[in-house]
Amino acid sequence: MRTPTETEAEAAVERGGDPDLRHHGDAEVRGTAGLTDLAVNVRANTPPAWLKRHLAASLDGLAAYPDGRAAQAAVAARHGVTPDRVLLTSGAAEAFVLLARALKVRQPVVVHPQFTEPEAALRDAGHVVGRVLLRESDGFRLTPGAVPESADLVVIGNPTNPTSVLHPAASITELARPGRVLVVDEAFMDAVPGEREALAGRTDVPGLVVLRSLTKTWGLAGLRIGYVLSDPETIATLAAAQPLWPVSSPALAAAEACMAPDALAEAAEAARQIAADRAHLLGGLAEFASAGVRAMENPEGPFILLRAPEAPALRERLRDRGFALRRGDTFPGLGAEWLRVAVRDRGTTDRLLGAVRAVLGG
Repeated sequence: MRTPTETEAEAAVERGGDPDLRHHGDAEVRGTAGLTDLAVNVRANTPPAWLKRHLAASLDGLAAYPDGRAAQAAVAARHGVTPDRVLLTSGAAEAFVLLARALKVRQPVVVHPQFTEPEAALRDAGHVVGRVLLRESDGFRLTPGAVPESADLVVIGNPTNPTSVLHPAASITELARPGRVLVVDEAFMDAVPGEREALAGRTDVPGLVVLRSLTKTWGLAGLRIGYVLSDPETIATLAAAQPLWPVSSPALAAAEACMAPDALAEAAEAARQIAADRAHLLGGLAEFASAGVRAMENPEGPFILLRAPEAPALRERLRDRGFALRRGDTFPGLGAEWLRVAVRDRGTTDRLLGAVRAVLGG
């Protein structure tokens, strides 16, 4: 693959844009009972029973103000860093807001297609945001030279939502520069077997900021818990922008519990199961290739990106049959022909495939 010149890289950056950056998968199912949720990437049947019991036990301490030191230490130990390199946040979404408001940057760039909240947070904070749009013809894979040298903050997801691309760690670290903040959203990395290509815990990459979330694997979207890993100075800057007691006691209890060896082993097993279930989904969808339905190759996340003729109509007809899929046209760089589908167990996938068969056959 040819590396673009800097002039070409600058030309690849778009500013502004029309997609609804605030549209998220939960909008596909909100207020509608009975739908099989393939639009939200939270693992099904979570949180597990042991975690619910742990959260329930934490309620006895609600009269005390939250103390995050034990959870911070647990996260630090899990990633082999010192506690001053960890910031606990009210979900990864808060981390994006902190980065946008607390860091003094002039030319932020977001690599798309990806989760839209980072750009939304930057724009809300008054930044003019550049976009680097990865191409379908390249499999939506990163070419480091496509990012302008002038960018002093770069945001990329790995594995990327919604493309499910897992970028090589070496390609991402090529983006690091003195004076540049490199933000890597690893919200789905624990769904990758072995967490291949992870940068969490790396201390040798200048300007590196890694975001993690406990929402996806553990089913804690309603509890709001995530964390930031970076150098102590950046962590202190972000922490100074937080309100007092930003993370609740139950969320802190969840963070500490999910760092325990048994929990990490459970997450690793879940990642292996997701990979097997994803292969089953891809194999089933191959049946519809002659109808123009095509999944992006080599997905590594707990979801796949699907291209289909008349995708909006297909999505609505599948909704009529009880399945909610995520529309793709709200992601910069994608259009109405794209859909995102969460990976579920084989039984759910087989029911979905039957519905697709009936819709396309009709």
